[in-house]
Amino acid sequence: MDTKKELKQKYKEMKPPMGVFIIKNNINGKTFVGVDKDTKSIINRFKFQLQWGGHPIKELQQDWKKFGEDAFTIKVLELLEYDEKEEKTDYSEELEILKMIWLEKLNPDGKLKLYK
Repeated sequence: MDTKKELKQKYKEMKPPMGVFIIKNNINGKTFVGVDKDTKSIINRFKFQLQWGGHPIKELQQDWKKFGEDAFTIKVLELLEYDEKEEKTDYSEELEILKMIWLEKLNPDGKLKLYK
């Protein structure tokens, strides 16, 4: 059985899934595309904020209140792999590039309505 110290060390070494996620309003087509170093946590935080009426993106919050949670799709589009060869800790630039790639894929004609 692992000791407390070993469990703490394992926890510190855990790498959360990072990547690009989407929140899409299935009724009006408006979309939010985001990136985060911990996609699972950010999605949970967004859901909590939206459910309790405190999300900072006011237009998204209004649509959530108007149409309800069932009108939205929330999912991870792509995860970014950690580079095991180096001790890199900041993947901000790579995440932003991945976001730009996904925005181009989702919006090839420039007509996608985005929450800002």
